[in-house]
Amino acid sequence: MDQILHQPLIVLFGIIFLGIALGSIQIKGLSLGLSGVLFAALLAGHHGLKIPGGVGSLGLALFVYCVGLSAGNRFFSSLAKQGSKLAILSAIIVGAGAIVTCLFGKLLGVPGGISSGIFAGACTSTPALAAASEVMSTVTGQSSGVSIGYGIAYPFGVVGVVLFVQLIPRLFKFNLTEEARNFKGGSNGSIATKLIRVTREDLNGTNISTCRIMDKIHCRITRIVKDNRLFPLTPRDEFHPGVEILVVGTKKDLRMAADYLGEMCDNPYAIDTDHERRELILTSPSYAGKTIKELDLLSNDSIIISRISRLGFTFIPTGSTILQRNDVLTVVGTSEKIDQYAQKIGHRSSAINATDIMSLAFGLCAGIILGMVEVGLPGGASISLGTAGGPLIVALIMGHFGKFGPFVGYIPRPSRVLLQDLGLVFFLADAGIKGGADLVVTVQQYGITVFLMGMLVTCIPMFLAYVIGMRYFKMNILECLGGICGGMTSTPALGAIASKTDSQAPVVSYATAYPVALILMTLGAKTIISVLGA
Repeated sequence: MDQILHQPLIVLFGIIFLGIALGSIQIKGLSLGLSGVLFAALLAGHHGLKIPGGVGSLGLALFVYCVGLSAGNRFFSSLAKQGSKLAILSAIIVGAGAIVTCLFGKLLGVPGGISSGIFAGACTSTPALAAASEVMSTVTGQSSGVSIGYGIAYPFGVVGVVLFVQLIPRLFKFNLTEEARNFKGGSNGSIATKLIRVTREDLNGTNISTCRIMDKIHCRITRIVKDNRLFPLTPRDEFHPGVEILVVGTKKDLRMAADYLGEMCDNPYAIDTDHERRELILTSPSYAGKTIKELDLLSNDSIIISRISRLGFTFIPTGSTILQRNDVLTVVGTSEKIDQYAQKIGHRSSAINATDIMSLAFGLCAGIILGMVEVGLPGGASISLGTAGGPLIVALIMGHFGKFGPFVGYIPRPSRVLLQDLGLVFFLADAGIKGGADLVVTVQQYGITVFLMGMLVTCIPMFLAYVIGMRYFKMNILECLGGICGGMTSTPALGAIASKTDSQAPVVSYATAYPVALILMTLGAKTIISVLGA
């Protein structure tokens, strides 16, 4: 057994295995997830076990680069939109969390390293943990306090946000079903298709493409029955009593569409989905940033976008939906028109499923080199972005522009998630091993203080964001709670609120707020160390 425990590779993957097993344990729907690796590594480090050198740096570079790629296509656009409510909400959450951490760190005498770890754990932000760990390693040569602070604050960080989004609607007696019905920003529930026969006489002769009621119902009409076959909709098609159309939407919205247009029917018409429907990825920077209404796709391109997949979530677009780079669009039209539209938006079939290893290596090399660049400060001091900052900046730029010469800034989501998770568990294992040696002493000295401080850092920013979002931004409760989940980078909390409603509003808000919070938290962690000292 001693021989096995002295093999660093075995220890590394043993920690990852046990940590993920620990993280998969659910108590009332809550679990540690991949952060369980940190707790397993802290225990291993406490017992003096070792893992291969350099694993933490490799994991950190991979993790932050993949995070940057996933956020890049939304981060700059979110910052560029003046008055973007969700971007501002994220900034409020992160800023308040950093301020509360600094105040109580000063008041309670908690060092900057531990305080930055508390901030990262309370906000469940592994990028913040990575940034703080690197700064502490550079300044003091060790980062154990950061990992320990994170480990103590993280459990309540997870539980606290989940409880918040579940208790707020109950405390203030919100009817989430009614709120979902009143929200105008997105579609509700799982997506389906249904054939509807039009019976309304007053719609006779109305052009289907100009009927905006479908936007309000959050449905898309994609096909029409002609000669006992479902054909893609054209700009000339009109409503007539008896005409049958194919509508895409959620079950609830489809019922509303049927009530408005006529009645549902189940006639088995032929449909050519192999040639008349395709998934296209939008890569052209000049095409992104425009609304579907502004583009008038049916008139200009003779196609319909029936659904959009963005950051792993699929939803029904409306006329006000803004297309963004790396959106995967489900397009309906003739084969010829789809081919033409694919060229227009810069679609590359290989981009959806293929990972360009050369581009990945280029981006990581460029990021690590950028992180090594020293920038002089007044007084003779200097600062660098480091392994946490350099790859992140390069990935944000690559993710935003999509291409740099022959190198592409896109990795398919399954591959990106695998690389991101692999990098994360490598980094967490390394951070835990280094922090484990000082675990007992630190917990004995700061344990209760750190936990209570973490609770305050979790709760105060959420309550502040809720008040500002509801009172001053006049948000819908679902939009506000989704934005808070994104601002706290809490996917478990998003799952908790999403399970209470069919509305996509929390998902869309989360996807908008999350990238901004992700980046700002890395800056917040570094700021805390500079304010409180290493």
